[in-house]
Amino acid sequence: MSELVIWTYDWVPDGPRGFVRDLRLRWACEEAGLAYTVRTVPFEGRETNHLDRQPFGQIPMLSDGEIELFESGAGLLHIARKNEHLMPHDPIGEAQTLQWTIAALNSMEMVTVPWWFLEVTGAPDNHLAGWMESRLDHMERVLKAREWLVADRFTVADLLMADVLRVAKVRAFGDRPATEAYVKRITERPAFKKAHADQMAHFARGD
Repeated sequence: MSELVIWTYDWVPDGPRGFVRDLRLRWACEEAGLAYTVRTVPFEGRETNHLDRQPFGQIPMLSDGEIELFESGAGLLHIARKNEHLMPHDPIGEAQTLQWTIAALNSMEMVTVPWWFLEVTGAPDNHLAGWMESRLDHMERVLKAREWLVADRFTVADLLMADVLRVAKVRAFGDRPATEAYVKRITERPAFKKAHADQMAHFARGD
């Protein structure tokens, strides 16, 4: 079996550290007990220096032998299919895991990221606030009724949803105790703590 290679930047500024999305792939590998190495592309010139691997000049990328993937969601699903701990192998469990993984990206992150961007850039009027409030309220309703999104246990869907929801500004947007308990529970997992610490140390070495 080929070893997984996670590609990230060699360095990033302090602000995004701990949230750069190679962390998602590190975390998944740690949860699944899969060996992996981390390699880098330069942060300087990042818009054009790896377009052969990532057509949008972003990271992370994932290598698995002859398989080369970009987009953190694609990488997560590839890793999840290697280990039942991250994705049930029964048809219903697998389908529901895929459903909630895509929901984290399409129904939640596509709202939270642009909202967050407008907030941090000081936009005088954030017209996305109502949209985000609605999405977060829907998730609060879901999480009041269940501990995990799928199969009554942790899956890659929880990994990704918690990673989307753990952003400080998003967590502070209203009082949603079920969501907060969910994020705290999942980010207390040893695999997350190790992946987070490893990413922070990786970027600190580039200072």
